[in-house]
Parts: sequence; structure tokens; C-alpha cells
Amino acid sequence: MTVYAITSLTAAQASPARLADWIRGHWSIEALHHIRDTTLAEDASQLRTGTAPRAMASLRNLAIGTLRAHGDRNIAAALRRTPATPPEPYPYWASPAREPDTPTLCRGPEEGWPTYV
Repeated sequence: MTVYAITSLTAAQASPARLADWIRGHWSIEALHHIRDTTLAEDASQLRTGTAPRAMASLRNLAIGTLRAHGDRNIAAALRRTPATPPEPYPYWASPAREPDTPTLCRGPEEGWPTYV
């Protein structure tokens, strides 16, 4: 496969390995933007002022990163499997007796994620 690229680097600066790394990095960023736009409808967002757009982009990136860390490669399919509302939390009053102000590490219902009660 032949790939053509235009760059302002000199021939000494533009080694094939360096150009390949740069191009791969660029397309990995574009892939993330594509997922945020098509799956999470980022372009349809009406948040335009202050830090809200940046905060929402960070939350979208967090969601994508969490799903990928969990082993999901198809983000749209993973979002379809994930419930829109989380399950009700375990009521604190029903937890076993323990020393006051001592957090207990419990496993959540999904995949054994740790939560503090």
C-alpha cells in the first residue's frame, strides 16, 4: 500500500518511521472524534458557552475509555447493553454493622467493580 503525505518537515526530519507514527496518532484522535460524534451525538449538543462543552467532552471520553478498559471495542453495542439508569444503590441502613467512619470495600453487581459503602 502506498500512502502520500504532505509535510513542512525537511527530508532529514521526515523519516518514514516518524511520519508513520504521526499519521497513526492523528487517525487515533480522529477515530475518537468519530465515536464521540456518531455514537454520542457530540455535534448535536447545544452546549456552547463556558466550560460546559469541554466538561461534556471529558465525560464522553471517560465513558469511551471506561468501556474500552472493560474490554468493549464496539462502543455503540456496549452502550446498547448498558442500562440508561443505574440500579438502585444498596441501602446504607441495611448494611452490616461496622465501626463508625470505617469504609468497607464491597464488590458491585456488575463485573465485580469495587465500591465503598
